Amino acid sequence: MPSSREIEIKFCVADVRALTRKLRGAGFRVVTPRTHEMNTLYDLPGEVLRERKELLRLRKYGSEWTLTHKSKGKIGRHNARLELETGASDGRKMALILRALGYAPSFRYEKFRAEWTDGKGQVVVDETPIGDFCEIEGAPRWIDATAKKLGVTEGDYITKNYAGLFLDWKARTKSRVEEMTFKAVGLRKSSGRRPG
Repeated sequence: MPSSREIEIKFCVADVRALTRKLRGAGFRVVTPRTHEMNTLYDLPGEVLRERKELLRLRKYGSEWTLTHKSKGKIGRHNARLELETGASDGRKMALILRALGYAPSFRYEKFRAEWTDGKGQVVVDETPIGDFCEIEGAPRWIDATAKKLGVTEGDYITKNYAGLFLDWKARTKSRVEEMTFKAVGLRKSSGRRPG
């Protein structure tokens, strides 16, 4: 199975509704409406994959399961990694297979994700327990042009993955939680918003 190159950036979103209006105004259409997503990263004893800057992820997005491997990336203005991905008809059995092979869950994170496209690339809006983010994925020039349409500058680009963003959040907030889930962080699951 050939691998594909994932090229993307993230940025923080202060107002999801305002971003949605900008996406519509820039000619984007919704591919997948806001859907719950749960991700589990797996690693071998001694964090072998993490040491190699690789990632093995089992994701449940709505009712669909996906297994993904990402290789060590090249991080410049954009984050670029080789990615192998395949659907899994039974995610629970896939988790058992991974465990039987010696892998164990190393990090869990969840979010609500909406997917958008203009036919040339993909924009996703993620509501997470540590804040809202947007990812722009496609060809480098298209990423930069799309970011500009959305009022995002290169100074706003984030090339870290969610595990890295979670570690930054923990350091900033002095939190002791070990996973980026709404329950662990203390947010209501249904909306992904802070209580009150």
